[in-house]
Amino acid sequence: MKIITSESVFSGHPDKVCDQISDAILDAILEQDKNARVAVETAIKDDFVLVFGEVTTTAKVDYKEVAIKKLKEIGYDETFNVLEKISRQSPDIALGVDSSESHEQGAGDQGIMFGYACNETKELMPLPIMLANQISKEMDKTRKEKYSHIFGPDGKCQVSVEYEKGKPKKVKTIVVSAQTKSLINRELYEDIIINEVLTKVLDYKAIREAEILINPTGEFVIGGPYADSS
Repeated sequence: MKIITSESVFSGHPDKVCDQISDAILDAILEQDKNARVAVETAIKDDFVLVFGEVTTTAKVDYKEVAIKKLKEIGYDETFNVLEKISRQSPDIALGVDSSESHEQGAGDQGIMFGYACNETKELMPLPIMLANQISKEMDKTRKEKYSHIFGPDGKCQVSVEYEKGKPKKVKTIVVSAQTKSLINRELYEDIIINEVLTKVLDYKAIREAEILINPTGEFVIGGPYADSS
């Protein structure tokens, strides 16, 4: 027997916030210029956002406006100071692509990611990460649609699955750490998470058999970029 644990963060987690801002900038550029070269990163701490990188494009995009719009979509209504430091791509890096007739060589500074598919789920993903992702998405959806007065945007969840002979046997532990507004009764938000979120992802038998830990370290009111940086 072995136990595999996977983690997924909510849309308001600083790591996820930075990814979403960078992705939104990329999307805005590609809407105007499908041949653009974009290498943009985002950093955030407290009310300060730094958008930086290299872009070669004919598109006209207000990077600060895109960042602020995305923050509001996520659920952060505070005023943010957005600093943009974006220049054109280095000609030395661009040479790696420009000089290649097939344009398949690459720019020379790109990372490589790999993964695998499996038949544990219809999504062809390992069960722990698939469940963690679904719980995170359901938490985001439930907060935005019904409970923005109770939950903040930040949070994460972990799902541990017990395996036997290489196959998932049961969900052993579910940890949900959800940011809440101040003075929210624990029984109230626990009930929402268990009965309105987890039941959308798992059947009652799996929920009943699993150990469910909600905000196990205690109060989680200060969150997002005010509690962490990315």
